[in-house]
Amino acid sequence: MLQAAEIIDIEPDAFQVGRSPRDAGVAVLTVAGSDSSGGAGIQADLKTIAAHLLYGESVICALTAQNTRGVTGVVDAGAPFVGQQMDAVFQDIPPAAVKVGMLSNAATVRVVAERLRAWEARNVVVDPVMVATSGAALLADDAVADLVARLLPVADVLTPNLPEAERLVGHAIDGQGCEGLLAAAREIARHTRGAVLVKGGHRAAASTDALVLADGSAYVLRAPLVETTNTHGTGCTLSSAIACELALGRDVLTAVTRAKAYLTRCLAAGLDLGSGAGPLDHLAVLR
Repeated sequence: MLQAAEIIDIEPDAFQVGRSPRDAGVAVLTVAGSDSSGGAGIQADLKTIAAHLLYGESVICALTAQNTRGVTGVVDAGAPFVGQQMDAVFQDIPPAAVKVGMLSNAATVRVVAERLRAWEARNVVVDPVMVATSGAALLADDAVADLVARLLPVADVLTPNLPEAERLVGHAIDGQGCEGLLAAAREIARHTRGAVLVKGGHRAAASTDALVLADGSAYVLRAPLVETTNTHGTGCTLSSAIACELALGRDVLTAVTRAKAYLTRCLAAGLDLGSGAGPLDHLAVLR
């Protein structure tokens, strides 16, 4: 399995944010939950979009009371209002890319998938948020089937982490190395029209992910290991960065590798806030 995949070593220091005048009106939409501490969710997405010098829009699916130590409360916005927000955005400032994150329940999953189809959304990046870094459940059990059946088919890029990938494939893949990540990505790819990025997290001396594109080509992406416990919002940040790169016209492979380089730079900046798993420095690339 691994022999069929190309290995790409990412150099974060080579990443630079650049925008031409024609990109000034490029909008990126995040459809996700709000994080009151600012490290993940809508707030992390908007910071990432701003760091890429693009125009951020948001549809809030849920409010969370959380900080670096955990989630203490969740209030759903309600599926009808989520749909109303999406219509308002697409009717006036249609986004060039859409990042989908925390959806909380089955009804919201269904309305988001329906609106994405109805508005013929482009460059859809789905981060299937199921569990917070702290371990709190962020997606109801009965919503997973709707996620697979309705939302995955409209994704251009899907970005599950290791536990989410295991839940989607229905079996363990941890401990199986890059071969396990690639096998899971290929299995999940059967449910979507686009690419699948299975995030393996920190492995050996690198941060390693497996990417399978829509044409079946496979890649192992390796970035330098950043020794830090401040990883709150890494998944949100990576998926919104991919959406930004796609909005700027990059192909999927380039978008994913650039987004991973951006994330590594944000981690390496060494922001240290809170008494738990702290947030990233989303604007580090602008300093």
